[in-house]
Amino acid sequence: MPAELEHQIVAFLTELFQTMGWGGVVAIMALESANIPIPSEVTMPLAGWLLVQARGGSGWMALLLGGFWGGLGCTIGSILSYGLGAYGGRSFLDRYGRYLMVSHHDLELADRWFGRWGEWTAFLSRLLPIVRTFISFPAGVARARFLPFVVYTFLGSFIWTGALAYGGHAFGARWEELRAVMRPFDIPIAALLLAGFVYYIYHHVRRGQRQPANNAQRPASHLGMEINPAAEMVDNPSSTNSPE
Repeated sequence: MPAELEHQIVAFLTELFQTMGWGGVVAIMALESANIPIPSEVTMPLAGWLLVQARGGSGWMALLLGGFWGGLGCTIGSILSYGLGAYGGRSFLDRYGRYLMVSHHDLELADRWFGRWGEWTAFLSRLLPIVRTFISFPAGVARARFLPFVVYTFLGSFIWTGALAYGGHAFGARWEELRAVMRPFDIPIAALLLAGFVYYIYHHVRRGQRQPANNAQRPASHLGMEINPAAEMVDNPSSTNSPE
């Protein structure tokens, strides 16, 4: 995210937190988990400084309060995003997914993945920048088990937001230095996501090219099966019975 945009976000969050307190944290973290990329690496350290350290609170208060209120906001936003995926995204992809290179086979794979690893996916994704913002929508599309999804989302979010709030408390007025330390980690994660997207497109284009060839071969083989008995009768005229 450009530094100038981050400064504008910081000014907005500062006013919001001074007006609404932890309610503002819940609202912003809910938006961040509902597919709106407001960086929690800015939100939570600022909250740890303004709402705890600047008011004389301890590091433990920053960890626990930041973890609880931040995790609550993340969970609310994730439920909204999950519902959007489950009740809107799934039907949309079932009908129009082929135009977006999302086949029924892809949806079945996603269903199996979240059926087996859904809880760990929900938990670990909450500890990864960028990924944490968007993971709930595909979880809803794949109809991951709802209650475990909510529980593991809160646990992962508690750790992430609590740690960031504690960092903001530790750095105090210099909390933006924490963001400067974490910013380089966005680049490799974004690069991995881009590489995965490119591979996905390449794989689906190749599969789409093979499909017409396979379909063209099926009628030919089927026709061959139909004429084989006649060919055998020509090759073996003795096999036919004389009318006499």
